[in-house]
Amino acid sequence: MCRYCRVFNLYHELLSDHVQVEIGPGSCTDASWRTDEEGTLCLPHHSFLVSLPTDKVALLMGNMNYLHHRQLRAPMADVYELTNLLRQLDFKVVSLLDLNWHEMHRAVTEFLLLLGRGVYGLLYYAGHGYENYGNSFMVPIDAPASYTSEHCLWVQEVLQRMQERQTGLNVFLLDMCRKRNLNDDIIQQPGPLKVTANIVFGYATCVDAEAFEVNKDDLSNGIFISFLKKRLMEQEKVTVMLDRVAEDMGRCELTRGRQALELRSNLCERRALTDRIQAIDCPVMASTRNLQWSIAHVLPESRVLRFDCGVKVQLGFAAEFSNIMIIYTRILEKPKDITSCSAQLSDFTEGPEIDLKRTNQESLRDAGSLLLTMDDRLPQEQPRLYTRLCALQRLKRELSFTVCLHYQYTNLDEEVLERQTVTVGKPLVSKLNLHEQRLLHASPSSSSDLHTLPDSSSFAEDLRASLPSLEASLTESAESYYYPHAVSPGSASQRINEPEETTSLEFLTSEELPASKSLTHAGTEKPFKFTSFHSF
Repeated sequence: MCRYCRVFNLYHELLSDHVQVEIGPGSCTDASWRTDEEGTLCLPHHSFLVSLPTDKVALLMGNMNYLHHRQLRAPMADVYELTNLLRQLDFKVVSLLDLNWHEMHRAVTEFLLLLGRGVYGLLYYAGHGYENYGNSFMVPIDAPASYTSEHCLWVQEVLQRMQERQTGLNVFLLDMCRKRNLNDDIIQQPGPLKVTANIVFGYATCVDAEAFEVNKDDLSNGIFISFLKKRLMEQEKVTVMLDRVAEDMGRCELTRGRQALELRSNLCERRALTDRIQAIDCPVMASTRNLQWSIAHVLPESRVLRFDCGVKVQLGFAAEFSNIMIIYTRILEKPKDITSCSAQLSDFTEGPEIDLKRTNQESLRDAGSLLLTMDDRLPQEQPRLYTRLCALQRLKRELSFTVCLHYQYTNLDEEVLERQTVTVGKPLVSKLNLHEQRLLHASPSSSSDLHTLPDSSSFAEDLRASLPSLEASLTESAESYYYPHAVSPGSASQRINEPEETTSLEFLTSEELPASKSLTHAGTEKPFKFTSFHSF
């Protein structure tokens, strides 16, 4: 039920914000509920109620392909799996891989626009990192060999900016090392934090220790996510849930003494990631936040191309992450006098990263994707080719490419070629224009430069321009992020972005400890390789 407080006197009255109140078992920390003489359930004497979130938003960043440091593998699978779990908890998730310094700052700025009073905000980072004097720093992919705090993103500063949005819960999950950076002797002095009692830090490892990833087969998982994903859906206070993750990690012989989760929190209310979102009295605010998120997660619509020879080609799209898109082509119809044909993509707009050796592949694995499972969604008798586009945040103009139809007639030996140029606009996160230089390069010690950023970012501008047309199709836009238009999202078996159990858990039962952070573990049929998230 929805309740509010009314304060009044003879001359004036004032109403508080509306709060969704639930009265029943689980709404308080004291489990000793009692019944009266008539058997009616009554509140215990020492109970307290918690307002539900007005929304839930998450920014997940994973850095793997560093320019000057050791490459990582686990962030891709970790971000992917956490994305799918948080989606099931009704989080609006922005998932990004391989960001440089400017893109990380811009991504956080746009993320802050999704926050507001009562919103749960969650930030997850997987990649290289370090901690100096209690300050944590996330390392972008373009950090120099001897990086310092000015080349990184300062976690404590992000927390300050989140507090300014009057969030209901601030959760930081940092899957990175916390060793000292000997190249950085600056002691950062963060500004005073507000006393909000709603902050939770979940560190993948303890102070002055490293975080590890487990490499097996083609995919890798971080130790932290391997345990977190088993507990994340539990309907428990977030600190209780993380405590259980820490206990699970402590029972693992292979990681004992090497990596231990550390929890820091001042959370004084029973807030859980599973809390239901309450309907607020201002539907315009809720609609605006939905539109803000949807703008950055709209896929191009599937289309059918008709060529002069009579061949029909379907062009489809799917999102692997907020900045990675899969394009596939398949032949729908061809005349009987054409023996073979295939539709290949070429001449892409400059900006996104495309491995030419992996374009137009017959399987997603060959195209470089180890996560999406679209292969089984399409009829096997119809040929199809996949191309994977990465780093869409660097797309500066509308995405266009050429569809090249190669075909051969029955009575001709020569191959015939037809072309069509296709323009699909700015898909997914490219709509935010994260490449634009809207943020001045400033060291973390000069936090005022970051706190005074204008809110009139490209996100807000696109929102205002698109508000009338997007409002009518909000639901369709949100669904398009997770499903290609050629696939109906009606059943779980048809979902394209469904989480997969890609991590073998043999390491949980192994008794042999790796002697070094890169040692191959010989006690299993297929070797594991432990790699640190920390590098200088």
